[in-house]
Amino acid sequence: MTNKQKDIEFQPYIPDEQTPPELTWTSLIVGVILAVVFGAANAYLGLRVGMTVSASIPAAVIAMGVMRVILRRNSILESNMVQTIGSAGESVASGAVFTMPVLFLWSAEGVIDTPNLFNICLIALLGGILGVLFMIPLRKALIVKGHGILPYPEGTACAEVLLAGETTGTGTKSVFLGMGFAAAVKFIADGIKVVPGVITVPLKFLKTEFSTEVYPAIFGVGYICGPRISSFCFAGGLLGWFVLIPAIITFGGDTVLYPGTEAISAIYASGGASAIWSTYIRYIGAGMLVAGGLISLVKSAPVIVSTFVEAVKGIKGTGEDNGVKRTSLDLDMRIVIAGIAIVVILIWLIPQVPVSLVGAILIAILGFFFGTVSSRMVGLVGSSNNPISGMTIAALLLTTFVFKMTGLNNTAGMVAAISVGSIICIITSLAGDMSQDLKTGFILGATPKKQQIGELIGTIFAALAIGGVLILLNSAWGFGTKELAAPQATLMKMIVEGVMQGNLPWSLILIGVAIGIVIEILKIPVLPVAIGLYLPLELSTTLMIGGIVRYVAEKINKSSDENAGSGILFCSGMIAGEGIVGLLLAVLAVFNVLDKIDLSAHINTGIIGGIVMIALTIAAVLWVEKKTVNPDNAA
Repeated sequence: MTNKQKDIEFQPYIPDEQTPPELTWTSLIVGVILAVVFGAANAYLGLRVGMTVSASIPAAVIAMGVMRVILRRNSILESNMVQTIGSAGESVASGAVFTMPVLFLWSAEGVIDTPNLFNICLIALLGGILGVLFMIPLRKALIVKGHGILPYPEGTACAEVLLAGETTGTGTKSVFLGMGFAAAVKFIADGIKVVPGVITVPLKFLKTEFSTEVYPAIFGVGYICGPRISSFCFAGGLLGWFVLIPAIITFGGDTVLYPGTEAISAIYASGGASAIWSTYIRYIGAGMLVAGGLISLVKSAPVIVSTFVEAVKGIKGTGEDNGVKRTSLDLDMRIVIAGIAIVVILIWLIPQVPVSLVGAILIAILGFFFGTVSSRMVGLVGSSNNPISGMTIAALLLTTFVFKMTGLNNTAGMVAAISVGSIICIITSLAGDMSQDLKTGFILGATPKKQQIGELIGTIFAALAIGGVLILLNSAWGFGTKELAAPQATLMKMIVEGVMQGNLPWSLILIGVAIGIVIEILKIPVLPVAIGLYLPLELSTTLMIGGIVRYVAEKINKSSDENAGSGILFCSGMIAGEGIVGLLLAVLAVFNVLDKIDLSAHINTGIIGGIVMIALTIAAVLWVEKKTVNPDNAA
């Protein structure tokens, strides 16, 4: 089946001929509120633990509840617009908290002046707008032509959640059963903490460890992606934890290898295999991501070029009056191209953005490159597992190296590099989030142009809010402290300083590049494997468990890959349920409530409790799937 045939045969939930409300004042106001709330909550979460929660699905659930239940508005496309605008806040926050705290850290060291509100908001705003604009020309290539190829698990899950609100019966029950189940598990593990969130088994004879999460959301992503993609991610995890880590420990011995500050044997003795991973393997993973990104861009070049050619051909008329279907209508390419050019020029000329002409050019090139890679990557493994920090590391490496080679190797060069990295990080985050949102809209029958406008609005308000959030958190606790460790930003700071001072572990990065090339020669997708190598093992293991359960469910029930029953709906609900509770726990943490409900000192089920939770998750998914295939057995 050709891509053109797929485009013709696919029918969205809302036909092209219908024009229900979408971008209304109601959806705009509710969406902006969610964008600010999600942005603030995820900023705190990212600074505390180095990870953020994808807000697309929680936003979809809240949008459905507010619009349909509270406001009594029945347009599914209006609810979709709320989640489109609301999810933008999380994306801006992710890009900002992974990089901008470096400026505060340097300020605390007396290297630079304290960043002000205007500078932070301006950098976030410019990066966010570019992220949205860069994604628009790629929509047809990735979302439309990629339908059936790139699953976009969270975008699909959002559509399922919103569709569940339109109907009654097994589908709705499956989604909300999944939400309730995952919410309970998340609260038990991270709220009252009577069950560990991660199960780790030391394997001393291999000088490594095996680990998996008990959280249902990652399991759900693996189930939605299926066994093939999940296995690639798991292969990367195995490569890192069962090949590279044992090799480093075995052959490294008492060697002191940068970025480690003590002998490899001492690092292993004090922190185990996890310490080796965080000290060395992440650099190898970053190099592999660079190789995978370049390979992905080269392989995608024909589709990207054809997309731009088609867009340029339609510059003279892309509106409905010229015969373009509502569900195929994008923002006018003249506006998109002009917007990109204007933003890049502003980045160069505005004094408050410390970026030179070279930096602005790097942003334009690297921003589009990593935005494209991010859009494709989230189509494979979802936004929650999109290694934004890994791609930002790659961008920082190149940017800082270019600045150093052009003579800008002082404090100004470091600040410029972080500013470029911040903008690229936000671009990458926004491109991935917007891809999921456009996938949801594609399934539901939304108007892409209106979604793109909504994404811009959400980005603008989230960018204006993130500066205040960062300044408030820094004033309260300070970054790099026990309360707000800011692990991603600390890593970015080390990279920039490492390049400028000439002591970055290039050997590790180039090893990653070489591994990526070998994997491509073997005709194995590089990016999924690189993701598995870069992320902690427990994530790729959990993905693999979900993929295996999907395979088993299809074999037992003899269901096809495209018709897997309510298992997909249940897993979509699990992703939503865990995401909502994750945001709630982040808010509780801000108000110091989590410590008061922590029962781990009194009840600790240990590994047994974690295994039971995983078994319950597997049993629940298989049970729901079986009820769909055998409806006569349903209660």
